[in-house]
Amino acid sequence: MKRDTIPSVLAENAKLGDKTFLVVDRDRLTFAGAELRSRRIASALIAAGAGRGSRIAMLMGNSSEYAAVFLAITRIGGIALPFSTMSTPHEIKGLLATSDSEYLVATETYRGRAFRDVLREALGQDPDGQLMMPDVPTLRRIWFGADTLEANGLLDDAAVSIAQDQVTAADTLMLVHTSGSTSAPKGVIHTHGQIIHNMRQQNKQRCYDESKALFANSPWFWVGGLAYSFLAALIAGAKLVCSSAKPGEMLDLLEAERPTMCNGVATTVLALEQDPSFADRDLSFIRYGNLYPIMPQEVRPKDPELRHNLLGMTETGSVCLYDPSEQDLPEAKRGSFGKLVEGLEARVVDPETGLDGKDGEMWLRGQNVMQGYYGRERHEAFDEDGWYHSGDMVSIDDDGDFFFKGRNGDIIRTSGAQVSPREVEGALSDLTNGRAAIVIGVPDEARGQIITAILIGTEAIDEDELRAALRTRLSPYKVPRKFLIMEEHELPTLSSGKIDIKTLVEMARER
Repeated sequence: MKRDTIPSVLAENAKLGDKTFLVVDRDRLTFAGAELRSRRIASALIAAGAGRGSRIAMLMGNSSEYAAVFLAITRIGGIALPFSTMSTPHEIKGLLATSDSEYLVATETYRGRAFRDVLREALGQDPDGQLMMPDVPTLRRIWFGADTLEANGLLDDAAVSIAQDQVTAADTLMLVHTSGSTSAPKGVIHTHGQIIHNMRQQNKQRCYDESKALFANSPWFWVGGLAYSFLAALIAGAKLVCSSAKPGEMLDLLEAERPTMCNGVATTVLALEQDPSFADRDLSFIRYGNLYPIMPQEVRPKDPELRHNLLGMTETGSVCLYDPSEQDLPEAKRGSFGKLVEGLEARVVDPETGLDGKDGEMWLRGQNVMQGYYGRERHEAFDEDGWYHSGDMVSIDDDGDFFFKGRNGDIIRTSGAQVSPREVEGALSDLTNGRAAIVIGVPDEARGQIITAILIGTEAIDEDELRAALRTRLSPYKVPRKFLIMEEHELPTLSSGKIDIKTLVEMARER
């Protein structure tokens, strides 16, 4: 079990030397460089008082800086808490408080945001120096930039070697936050052994090894990017290519790095297909994956719904439903999400009767499933038999293929992100003097769902002004793209008197 820790994986792959580990636009990191830089940062963290079990938040975008900080935290037994760089000051304050963060490493700027200013607003005080705040009592220190930490580290610091030798597979590796079905984010607990075992199996299934290069644009503050891309690359000893550049520059990067695989949300690369230079580009080296707009015509599906999709969730540490086939499916398999990955067992349970069947809510149990939610009772994550009730409604056929039907609840999935309607409704209520609102997800071919806010009443609104106000409270992807005004008597209801959301979604789509 000793090898099932991040420091042991890092030490093993450091032997790959100058082989490229990460390429993020013009930012590059080798495996040897990852070991060296993270060692310096780790020694600085130890000198500052951090160690095994320390909760260290990260407010950083995909970069070699992120990689070095994450590895430094986890190789000394610290717990990494990646926060979304899209978070508002209000959201960041809440995340720091509910996760009991002790330290925070933030990038100076990312995509035009100056995080020193963001944190000053979030904390209500200057974010430099020793901190002591009633609202976030555990937070002691913030560093801006990995360079600040690295400069204080000692290359031959024996303390790092001592610390990483104490890390076990059972130690908590990270807390990854998800909105869940309520407005309060939940910190999902994953251990070293759990994530490493999971990614080894998934790398094997998709044939991701030292010889491969993966292009993936998912952000590393969500589990899809952090586990299925970043940590999967580290564990495989493979190359990971990422980009946030303009379309032409991103295409230049792809041609230069020649990734053989791709994964992520297809909407993130739609702009590449529209670039004037796209027709003259050679992307023939991309043979596997789900970013169909940039894949060669001969390996694209004739209909995306006739290829296995995949389903992942924060609670399972990445993908839980998958099939490696890259072939078009028969019509009977339209919409398949593949089979359960190794390390999980499932039940499909009718939420009304509690009986197992072919249609119902997917319950999960097994080695890949989280340890629980930070700061919450075990019964809030699992039932008495250890099953996690996912809230995902599925059907399963005789071959064991799953078909995702939607949520047994109200979570909106838009462009790869999950959004709680209750959180958006709360912000709308605050900004419209208590006006009632219903937030729904309307099906959309490109994004999966479009966040739509239905404001109750007859009073008109200034949509641009309301969106601008919402952006001060919510991450950009949570802000509604569409607003509708409906009178209360227009709302469809069920016999119980509750709003008929399914009918309401159809009405909104028609409008």
